[in-house]
Amino acid sequence: MSDLSGKVSLVTGSGRGIGRAIAIALAEAGSDVAVNYSHSKDAAEEVVKLITAMGRKSKAYKANVGNLEEVRTMVEQVTKDFGPVQVLVNNAGINRDKTFVRMTPEQFKEVIDVNLIGQAMVTHAVVPAMMKTDWGRIIFISSVNGQRGSFGQTNYAAAKAGLIALAKSLALELARNNITVNCVAPGFTETDMTAGMPPDVLEKIKSSVLMKRQAKPEEIAYCVTFLASPKAGYITGDTVNVNGGLYM
Repeated sequence: MSDLSGKVSLVTGSGRGIGRAIAIALAEAGSDVAVNYSHSKDAAEEVVKLITAMGRKSKAYKANVGNLEEVRTMVEQVTKDFGPVQVLVNNAGINRDKTFVRMTPEQFKEVIDVNLIGQAMVTHAVVPAMMKTDWGRIIFISSVNGQRGSFGQTNYAAAKAGLIALAKSLALELARNNITVNCVAPGFTETDMTAGMPPDVLEKIKSSVLMKRQAKPEEIAYCVTFLASPKAGYITGDTVNVNGGLYM
């Protein structure tokens, strides 16, 4: 359905979870994939092995997207190794959950720096090359909690909401260059984060979802892969919800 043969993709935070599934799905669609990680080197290298086994090119790049110099170095190296990035998936993110009154200013800022400013800086680094070729796909991984808010996640929700506004504004600026900019907003998804939740809490979460289950990472990845494809060229400035009916 989504032919990305010959395209170069960069997926931030793609060593684990949703990012891992996205990197693999893009490779399955034909793209070469640059795999970014901040801490989980072994996991990122495993993703690279899976992708190269498909006959695609792949390499892991260590960079904290909250660090501008590391971002610039990563994009320069990816461009040297693969060519200009044509599909960018901004997935990297962290959480420092606490109620607002217990949250330190440092914890609030750290999440904003990585989950919002970092994503903007990665985008800033790859957009000029996309503009030169008049083609590109930029996809931000937001969250249902950026749409409805979340107790104990003021920093995380603010950052994820900011991505939606960022995508809309960039879509206005980049449409003339045939670059689409969209968000995907997952709901509760089977990741290491949810796997560590107490069973009773997890069941309560599932009961609040119309589909009565969590999403599989692959279900998020399929949506991303479609938005990255040439067939999605008339979709921009949008937020696609993949949340099982949790928020409509």
